[in-house]
Amino acid sequence: MTKYLEKFSLKGKTAFVNGGAGLIGTQVVIALAEAGAKVVILDINSIKGEKIVADLKKKKLTAFFEEFDSANFYETDKKIDGLLKKYKKIDIWVNTSFPRTADWGKKIEDIPVESLDKNVSDHLNSYIWISRKVCIIMKKQKGGSLINFGSIYGMVGANFNIYEGTEMTSAFAYSAIKGGIANLSRYLASYFGSAGVRVNTVCPGGIFDNQNKTFVKNYSKQTPLKRMGNPEEIASAVLFLASDGASYITGATIMVDGGWTAI
Repeated sequence: MTKYLEKFSLKGKTAFVNGGAGLIGTQVVIALAEAGAKVVILDINSIKGEKIVADLKKKKLTAFFEEFDSANFYETDKKIDGLLKKYKKIDIWVNTSFPRTADWGKKIEDIPVESLDKNVSDHLNSYIWISRKVCIIMKKQKGGSLINFGSIYGMVGANFNIYEGTEMTSAFAYSAIKGGIANLSRYLASYFGSAGVRVNTVCPGGIFDNQNKTFVKNYSKQTPLKRMGNPEEIASAVLFLASDGASYITGATIMVDGGWTAI
């Protein structure tokens, strides 16, 4: 293996994927495991999480599942301490979890204040507190890579034209949450950089998930690549940031959006 290929190997690394049983999280888990990492799936969906582990073990890859409720961040410090004790180290931590209320996606005129409060708390505040804890641990280890998930809508305003002809909309709290996460990563990158801790944000564009056909058509027209993305394309960016191939990248916001934010 050449020196450049070696940089992208995660052999000997221990990685945790918060939300690892989700649409994108599953592919992140697979990518990190295929690169040689011991991967721990953290999720509330134990059925899917255990299935992913079983599938990876059939391929002779190393993966484990731990039940983890990121929204219950008053308990996450204790939970993360337990994970550290069990798995010995945290080389890579990826926050992909997407907690949201049942009324997520309602129009701004119909949202109760309780919904706003819970979504900001469960999503943004959980990322803030979990990231804090993970970075403190990585500082003691003298290194590590934390990758948070933002969104194109955390960087630019929502294009409501793509929802025309559908019942869909962009959730009111989403832009504030994702914009906050991107700047959280910059803060942590600055604060913990001298300890060798790297913190970056991946911002996906629209990911195809069998959405309304009109929405898919509308969305695809707006991107230079003329299509929506797929989870594997986001996982590849995460793999890069997790590896030593990105050893001089921190505080960055990586757009994986088919050129959405370029125009």
